[in-house]
Amino acid sequence: MNSVPIIETDRLVLRPYRRDDFSSYAALFADVDVTRFVGGVPFTREQSWTRFLRQVGMWHYFGFGFFAIQDRQTGVFLGEAGFHDVHRAITPSLEGTMETGWALSPKAHGQGLATEAVSAALKWADHQFPTLRKTCIIDVGNQASIRVAEKHGFKEFWRTTYHSNHVIMFERHLKTVTATGKMRAHAET
Repeated sequence: MNSVPIIETDRLVLRPYRRDDFSSYAALFADVDVTRFVGGVPFTREQSWTRFLRQVGMWHYFGFGFFAIQDRQTGVFLGEAGFHDVHRAITPSLEGTMETGWALSPKAHGQGLATEAVSAALKWADHQFPTLRKTCIIDVGNQASIRVAEKHGFKEFWRTTYHSNHVIMFERHLKTVTATGKMRAHAET
């Protein structure tokens, strides 16, 4: 079993899920504001449990997964951010990529916490899996998440429909320093 790192930022702790996170996790995905762009329908407790176990199990098989996000000062569970490979029935396929995602409680919206969490997770991923392509899919109406993705170098490469929702597929472009010292953008491969 791969160990899940603990990452601290100025305001957050990204850490492994604990079993006692589940009630907060189920409440997060039962919130209509959270699921509006994640399928459009609040999750049942059973659906949340399946997702929770999937996020935990990802670490075992891939060496990456989602982190629980906790407020550094209060210890309150705020949401999740990280990576998965869920073998979506989507074209083009995202299989074999580190599909990046995040979901935060509405009480954490509008404070830059998603940006802070995604930044920390990507920094870890870039160090641990520098050659794995980072991707994400975002509902076309989710402007806040589109801004978060773009802040982290994600660029649109395709638009499609997934589960009857119009989504944008993104891939992350990194900046590297060439032999001459100039910056060059490239897509991860």
